[in-house]
Amino acid sequence: MNAVAARADASTDAAVSDAANDARGEVTKVKGVTKATAAKAIKKGYYHFIVDIWITDLNATEFGIYKHTRNRAKSRQFTSDMDIFADVTEGGERTGLIGYREDTWKKGEANDKRLVFKLFTDNLNWRATMDLMIGRSLQSTIAARGEPVMVFSINTDQDDFVVYLERSANKWPFLPEHFGFFIPDADGQPIFYRLKRDFINLGGDYTLYDQQGKKIGHLDGKVFSIGGKWKGKVKVEHADRRLLTVLQFFSAMQVFNSDCRRYMRRLWRDIVKGKVKPKLDAQELDLYKNPRRVR
Repeated sequence: MNAVAARADASTDAAVSDAANDARGEVTKVKGVTKATAAKAIKKGYYHFIVDIWITDLNATEFGIYKHTRNRAKSRQFTSDMDIFADVTEGGERTGLIGYREDTWKKGEANDKRLVFKLFTDNLNWRATMDLMIGRSLQSTIAARGEPVMVFSINTDQDDFVVYLERSANKWPFLPEHFGFFIPDADGQPIFYRLKRDFINLGGDYTLYDQQGKKIGHLDGKVFSIGGKWKGKVKVEHADRRLLTVLQFFSAMQVFNSDCRRYMRRLWRDIVKGKVKPKLDAQELDLYKNPRRVR
C-alpha cells in the first residue's frame, strides 16, 4: 500500500508541476517577444520595459571615426544624420536603440522641419519608424483653431498596418493631455487605446487605458534621471510587440514633446497670417498616396 501511495503521490506532484509549467508558459507568451525575454520582463502580471535617454553622444553605439559608416552598412534605415539617443531594456537586457534624424529636425527650415524616429535592435537592424506627420498635424491644428495636435505614423518591420498616434485637440489649459491610437488585431478588428498624462506627476507620467476605460498600463517618468528615463508596464493580456513599440516610441518622444507643440503652434500662426507656405517632404507625401491608384 505504501508503494501504491508513493506512486500516487508522485503522479499527483508531476501533474501539479506540469500544470504550473503550463500556467507559466501561458503567462510568458507575448506576441512578437521571445519566451526567454518575456519570462524575465513579466512581473506580477505586467510586462515591464525601460526607455533610458542618453545625455551625450559619447556612447559605444556612435563613438568612433568610422562608427556611423559601419552602422549605415548594417541598415539602410541608419541615415548619415541618425542620432541614437536612447536605449530600450526588457528583462534586464538591452533589446533596442532609438534614434532620430537630427538634421531634418534641428537644421530644417522654419516651415519644413521633420521629426523622424527609428527603432533598431541592439545589433542595429531596423525594427520600426515613427514620423511626425506635418500635413495631418496641421490639418487637425487648424481645425482645433490653434491647439497643437501632433499626429505620428508608426510602421514596423512585421506588420501590414500603420498605427497613427494622435494628440487630442480636446485640451483645456492646465489639464492633462491625451493621446489616442488603435491597433488592428489578426482579424482586422481595431483595438483602441488612450494615453492620459497623470494630473499630478513630476517626470512625464502617463496612464494607458483600453477602449473600455480600464487602466492597463503606465509610463513612469523619472524626473531625477540625467537625460530622462521612463519605466513602462503593460498588463500581460494586452502586451504584444506592436503595443510595446508604440509605448517605447512615445516614451522617447517626450523629450521632444514641448518642442513639437511649439513648432505646430508657430507654424499654424505663420500660415494663418500668410507668412509661410506649408511644405511637405517627399517621403511624407508617399505616406499619403492612394494605395488603389493606377500605377
